[in-house]
Amino acid sequence: MKEQQPIPFIDLGAQYETVKQPLEAAVLSVLRSQQFILGPTVKNFESACEAYCNVPFAMGVSSGTDALLIALMALGIGPGDEVIVPDFSFFATVGSVVRVGATPVFVDIDPATFNMDPAAVSAAITSATKAVIPVHLFGQCADMTSIVAIARKHGIFVIEDAAQAIGASCEAGNAGAIGDIGCFSFFPTKNLGGIGDGGLVTCQDPNLYNRLIQLRNHGSSPKYNHVLVGGNFRLDAIQAAALSVKLNYLDSWTKARREHASYYSASLQGIDGIELPTEVAGNKHVYHQYVIKVPGRRDELRRRLSDAGIGTEIYYPKPLHKQPCFQNTPDDHCPQAQHASESVLALPIFPELTKEQLDRICNAISELF
Repeated sequence: MKEQQPIPFIDLGAQYETVKQPLEAAVLSVLRSQQFILGPTVKNFESACEAYCNVPFAMGVSSGTDALLIALMALGIGPGDEVIVPDFSFFATVGSVVRVGATPVFVDIDPATFNMDPAAVSAAITSATKAVIPVHLFGQCADMTSIVAIARKHGIFVIEDAAQAIGASCEAGNAGAIGDIGCFSFFPTKNLGGIGDGGLVTCQDPNLYNRLIQLRNHGSSPKYNHVLVGGNFRLDAIQAAALSVKLNYLDSWTKARREHASYYSASLQGIDGIELPTEVAGNKHVYHQYVIKVPGRRDELRRRLSDAGIGTEIYYPKPLHKQPCFQNTPDDHCPQAQHASESVLALPIFPELTKEQLDRICNAISELF
């Protein structure tokens, strides 16, 4: 009997084979130009992102984390200000708040979508609240209609953490085009992944965009005249070249991810002990991750899948408030985030998965339950 090949959690090599020739040509063109910092390659990529995300302004930056950081800086958020964040997200969401000297306020999530609960946002607002950062976790937009309405009522900024959600949309609009600022990541494993770190900031306001442009390059305008204290948040031309090539494939990759998700949901429907992800009506979920809940048996299932050569991942194994750097935060105020951290398991969802591989994964799960 032929030995079955392992199924990795993500296979970037398979993606590389589909874009190899144009990707290498694009990178080589930058090497030959010897123009590595900003320049026309970056500008062309930014223009393509403006069209793709349906925003008037898009600015390439050095990472998704720096996108969040520069967004907070551009909005003047700092010591004495509170910023509302979901308790269940990647650390950069809250880490950026702390780095500008502001105070993060953790709120619970909607158990069906993993995104922040608008009712919890409303309850958390105080006179010190300056902004809220909804995260479009795993590729599905948060309830932006409700969150934006709450924010406008109280006069606070909305910074969209769309790091996992390029191409996603909801009734309020496209991810990154709804709030005051949108923040994207091009980490290699993202739906649109670079060949290193990279990110993007989007906005609607020309004055805010000009401030972001200044902050990206040490606050200078013009050169060597520093009107602000910014940083080095520039996107490299090589990253922009690679991302420009991959952007042409993004819709087809998203289509494949959505088809895989539908196949999983149809195959795993009705299995006791497993909760499948929910796609809200009116949303376009881009499935950066396909995350199931397995209350009480998550680790057992993960071991079983590993024994079968199937890769999985846990996003995220603990709520943000339980990170050691936030050890003084009360434990009892975000029960849904706590439950999620104890039960979530991400299955392979990369576009190049085959039906045979999907069947192997679903059969291995079914056998345990």
